[in-house]
Amino acid sequence: MTAESLISDALVPLTPSDTGEEALGVMNEFYIRHLPVVDAGELIGVISEDDILDSDALEPVSSYRLPVHPPSVFPDDHLYDVMRILTEYKLTVVPVIDREGSYLGMITNEDLLRHFGESSTFSSEGSIVMLEVLRHDYSLSEISRIVESEGAVILSSFVRSFEGTNRLEVTIKVNSQNIAAILATLERFNYKVMASFNEKQLTDGLRERFDHLMNYLDV
Repeated sequence: MTAESLISDALVPLTPSDTGEEALGVMNEFYIRHLPVVDAGELIGVISEDDILDSDALEPVSSYRLPVHPPSVFPDDHLYDVMRILTEYKLTVVPVIDREGSYLGMITNEDLLRHFGESSTFSSEGSIVMLEVLRHDYSLSEISRIVESEGAVILSSFVRSFEGTNRLEVTIKVNSQNIAAILATLERFNYKVMASFNEKQLTDGLRERFDHLMNYLDV
């Protein structure tokens, strides 16, 4: 999936002549803390709620100090890149521009979260396995081969490193509810299984938490 697929048409960007007070009104209405500023179809900045509260809300946003290179993504960027920009800059929306800098729209963190929550990777039943491996021993292809040897496949994977160490935490989701054989085979190949979760037992709780989160975002 690319950024283009999640561009929202429910929100319009600010213009340089809009005041901070007007920007706060839009932010409060849509429960976001950032808005792009667009001039003549070109993205010129991203303003935050804190920027406004630290300045004069009655002044136009063009009077605020805006970054020379505002954070943004291209329409053909993967949604993982959108997530990275949202996280790196602590944004609630990320602007989408073309290669010439023309503004195309924005993606909200709520829309991105909803997409991942409703994707088949998360909604498909299966099990989650957390492994600890040394960096020089990590091979997703080998882990996948082991899982497939037990009649299952990996639906998704996530790797987390630990600063100052050569350890990696590898989390995989497999499409099987019965993972005893998979765990035994992984351990036989000297993989340290940190934890495992059968999603059939956790589905109701996870779905309830996700629904609570969506309700919170809609408050």
